[in-house]
Amino acid sequence: MGELPGTSDDSLIRNLIARIAQLADDGDLGEYVECFTPDARWDMPDAPRRGHAQILAGGQDRRAADQAGAGSATRHVVNTIVVTVAGSWARASSYWQFYVNTSEAPLLQLMGRYDDTFIRTDDGWRLDHRRITIG
Repeated sequence: MGELPGTSDDSLIRNLIARIAQLADDGDLGEYVECFTPDARWDMPDAPRRGHAQILAGGQDRRAADQAGAGSATRHVVNTIVVTVAGSWARASSYWQFYVNTSEAPLLQLMGRYDDTFIRTDDGWRLDHRRITIG
């Protein structure tokens, strides 16, 4: 997951948010987990996760339940993103929608808000904390 030299931090963070959504839908879960810091917090109501192992397990669980992954016909759509960068950390707030049955008649299943904190690492920006609000 390389970052292009000269690209603004704002653009890099927006790209990371989009990349996480795409990888959650049907990408490689190993690459998905690498988007997070090693001890990242992923706080969704009734399903909190902490660290790479738990975040990976959550992705595997969603795929096993056919709620994500290749062939699931699901899509995360993220928009209305506001990013604030302050040195080696950043915050972003965005709205998201989760669609099912996208190969036939897309249906909005859930929507909400992401409140994210990012940390700049030697390998680029990584998501350190995602608080997910539904509604």
